[in-house]
Amino acid sequence: MQIEATGLGKRFVRDWIFRRLTHTFQPGTATAILGPNGAGKSTLLNTLSGQLLASEGTVTYSFKGQAVTVENVPGLLAYAAPYLELIEELTLLELLQFHARFKPFRARYSPSRLIELMYLEKSRHKLVRDFSSGMKQRLKLALALYSEAPLLLLDEPTTNLDRTGVAWYQEHVRNTLPGRLVLVSSNVPEEYDFCQHHLQITDFGARPAH
Repeated sequence: MQIEATGLGKRFVRDWIFRRLTHTFQPGTATAILGPNGAGKSTLLNTLSGQLLASEGTVTYSFKGQAVTVENVPGLLAYAAPYLELIEELTLLELLQFHARFKPFRARYSPSRLIELMYLEKSRHKLVRDFSSGMKQRLKLALALYSEAPLLLLDEPTTNLDRTGVAWYQEHVRNTLPGRLVLVSSNVPEEYDFCQHHLQITDFGARPAH
């Protein structure tokens, strides 16, 4: 998966979040989108993935040399963020089975295998609504990391994780990097220390619209 941004900008009312961003995100690379809290990292991530419309500029997508329309990007995308909701009325096993119907997991990774990888065997039949915040975040990450998707977006991926959870994330994100385009929105080095490229959102300064 490749994403090419040209003169990209996003504003809300008169306030620009970022402007004049031109960058090509190459297949098989990992890029950290960096900046202080409130700088617009999540907004940029969502604009690059087509979930938000740009205010100026263009974003184009290609996969295996073929152009991809923005409407088809969700089928190639896996996303983990603290603000994304889970279906909490389902048990862990039911949720994994439901997810797999719409976005298959990577080869050799069944719902049962993912439960083992998350160390949640005892919670197999537990309702997701009864999970701790750390368990929910590990589940969100597993759904993204192990989905069969060439584009992986991670927004503040270690939110709500303890030290054991952070170590789990670092192990499994590295296991699932090959062949993917990965974008990580973060200001915590341990979330993106595997990234070859860094993009500072403050380099694309916000200025009032005229």
